[in-house]
Amino acid sequence: MITLASEAEAALSSFYEEMRDKGASRLRAAAWAAFSELGLPNRRVESWHYTDLKSAMSRPAPLATASHGALQLPRAHDSLRFVTLDGVFRPDLSDMARLPEGVAIQSLRDALAQGAAHLMSALASADIGAQDPILALNAALMQDGVVVQIAPGVRIDRAIELATLVSADAPQSTYTRALVVLGEGAHATLIETIGDLSGAAAQENGALVLRLAPHARVDLMTHLSGGVDQSVRVASLLVHLDENSAVNSVALVEGEGLNRRQIFARLDGENARAVFNGAALGRGRLHADTTLVVDHVKPFGQSRECFRNILDDQSVGVFQGKIVVRPDAQKTDGVMQSKAVLLSEHATMNNKPELEIFADDVQCAHGATCGRLDKDQLFYLCARGLPRREAEALLIEGFANEAMEALEDEQLKAFLCERVRAWLSRRISR
Repeated sequence: MITLASEAEAALSSFYEEMRDKGASRLRAAAWAAFSELGLPNRRVESWHYTDLKSAMSRPAPLATASHGALQLPRAHDSLRFVTLDGVFRPDLSDMARLPEGVAIQSLRDALAQGAAHLMSALASADIGAQDPILALNAALMQDGVVVQIAPGVRIDRAIELATLVSADAPQSTYTRALVVLGEGAHATLIETIGDLSGAAAQENGALVLRLAPHARVDLMTHLSGGVDQSVRVASLLVHLDENSAVNSVALVEGEGLNRRQIFARLDGENARAVFNGAALGRGRLHADTTLVVDHVKPFGQSRECFRNILDDQSVGVFQGKIVVRPDAQKTDGVMQSKAVLLSEHATMNNKPELEIFADDVQCAHGATCGRLDKDQLFYLCARGLPRREAEALLIEGFANEAMEALEDEQLKAFLCERVRAWLSRRISR
């Protein structure tokens, strides 16, 4: 094992000493050993080339402590909400009394204390994202979160919202992990809400693990918002798909600070299907990094990725996407696309799509574009009386909403489209 040398990594070592005996000690020890060997990633690490997390976390904020005060949280969705606040699951802020039949929910802390083998295996997720140091750090230091188990054949009519929020007035670090396990044939709509309720520069490392049994389906909407210029947020999504299971995911990233959303998906059953779409709205100095690896292991898998970045001011966008097709994954169908619009001379976009194909009977493609709004389209709209800013907003809205089309829930789609319009309205009023 390599000794952690930097001041930041020494601070993280003290965090581990504090968390090592709080359940799942073997899982934590294995994760800490993996992180110790890799260390905090910098630009020399290929998968982190465009996001220097080591510099951003040169001074780790103290571990978050539980906040027990009453808090009024506005509702944006007609959903069942379960809240993790400042690193601790809060049953008093959650809809524990309204659980549908066939759904079991408990805090991650309780699940770790009980140590059920199938949950520990699912939480470890050793088969996906194994080489990512920040995922390893999350597993070593995980404080709390929520565990959702949905019984086979159960179809949830209302969306389940997993809200991970930070409210402290001083900078703090949070390490949270949520697990959702769907039994065979189960179907659920999930909302992942990640946000800051304060003006402090938080450092957040969160992970959502989805385990889908055969013929299960998840529709997932993710919304990342809030933060300040010095905030650091890494949100990881780990998905394991069995045969004939499907995940349909759409994400919207906005706010400030450094944001990285990383997706690791393993299509480990025949006819597994995955859709990962998203949009980032960048202004100020927002750094929005989307990095994903879609691993096709078995035949007849299908994956689609469609991402849109709208970048203003000095914001930075990153898209790193990789489709991997294993030797046994014949008849794979994978398409990956990234498009970016730069609204400022100082905005930056980094695109890096990749294919790794080890099978000979597949259909895979990728593409990436980066440019400005079409001058002819702008002229057409302005010639018909629209002010330039409003004409730009109309084009940008249509561009961003392309990524939302995969979302089948009309209420959730309307919510994301309204967030895009609100962002554009603020831009027009500047």
